[in-house]
Amino acid sequence: MKGVLLPSLANLIVPLMVTAWLLKGREVVSPDFMERRLGVETTPFERQLMFCLGLGTLVAVPVFKAITHLPPFMGILFGLGLLWLVGEIIHRNKEDEDKYHLTLVHALTHIDMSSVVFFIGILLSVATLEHSHILGALAGWLDQVVGMESIIVMLIGLVSAVVDNVPLVAASMGMYDLARFPTDSFLWEFMAYCAGTGGSILIIGSAAGVAAMGLEKVHFFWYVRKISGLALIGYFAGAAVYIVQYGLLHG
Repeated sequence: MKGVLLPSLANLIVPLMVTAWLLKGREVVSPDFMERRLGVETTPFERQLMFCLGLGTLVAVPVFKAITHLPPFMGILFGLGLLWLVGEIIHRNKEDEDKYHLTLVHALTHIDMSSVVFFIGILLSVATLEHSHILGALAGWLDQVVGMESIIVMLIGLVSAVVDNVPLVAASMGMYDLARFPTDSFLWEFMAYCAGTGGSILIIGSAAGVAAMGLEKVHFFWYVRKISGLALIGYFAGAAVYIVQYGLLHG
């Protein structure tokens, strides 16, 4: 987390600066999508509480694992239960038909099962490629043709914009041996950044993007025109920050 903090901040701040410059002098109005779509009034406190709690649950998963030594999925389930409880408490005074769209039960009905099955199939395919030593051969080919680890990892990050970053990282773990590239080495830290952020260059590069396409009707080409360029700028800015940072600390 310490190694990729500054690159991640650069990945966030640089696109925001570009966006602020492009929108300078223009009035930006953010509609209240929840109220417009559902006709249900929610207070700013309720919205901010659920947002912060949901985000905090995700951030706290590594802390949960470090403290309890339980699998990360149990931390996610614990956080899900906490969200469920808080949601029921803050909406307890609303009528059942009004608050149903605000409950976690309703949110769970929108789970994209096709994406879940897709991940299972991809991970099984990656395991097959690893055991057949194809991934190892691919890693050797990249070393011979490209040579530089930083370029290889950045290319893998760009590929994650098309192939989801979860199976791509799983494939990378099969390509490179931990005996040669130990934990917290340059390869794995840079891989965590590139694969994690490169998937945002295209909306199909992450499960969240695919879900947004279905739930919010975000079109692929709209995302390419409006967001992909900003995501690409942030990706290369963060990559440059990490390379410079690693050179200063380990040079």
